[in-house]
Amino acid sequence: MIGSYRKILLGIFAVAAVCTAMSLYMQYGRGMDPCVMCIIQRVSIIFVGLLSLLSMLLPLKHRWARTIAAMLVSIPALWGGWTAISQLHLQSLPLEQQPSCGAPWTFRLQGAPLFDWYEPIIRGYGQCGTVEYFLSVPFPWWSLLVCAFILVGLWGGWWVMRHHEIAE
Repeated sequence: MIGSYRKILLGIFAVAAVCTAMSLYMQYGRGMDPCVMCIIQRVSIIFVGLLSLLSMLLPLKHRWARTIAAMLVSIPALWGGWTAISQLHLQSLPLEQQPSCGAPWTFRLQGAPLFDWYEPIIRGYGQCGTVEYFLSVPFPWWSLLVCAFILVGLWGGWWVMRHHEIAE
């Protein structure tokens, strides 16, 4: 049963890796510049993937470890989901009411340590109010669906294992 929770975490890592690769392909392969909110969603998915890998190191035979793993991976997923909802709200406003999404991340973090290493991930100059589509669905919806999938998978797996232990 513990191996199945590790499989859930591995599956979440795989989803996060595919989503990150897809967002980088859309930026560098298709020329779609991400906005500040898109980059926040990308970074949150990257953290979901990294924390799911890190969580596999926990002793998942204990319920407390599975709970910590679910909480660790849920925090960036919630952050990305909230950002996607905020961007969808911003995109629903008329153009004259849309606020600026702020300075690009590359401008904000230019002097930070190891900037050259992670700069390709945070590079983007798009406007947050511009609606970009993939398969006729706006990008924030994709991000929101992925975050919801991650949360349902994590907590659903945690719940099933919790009740499985009680039944044994």
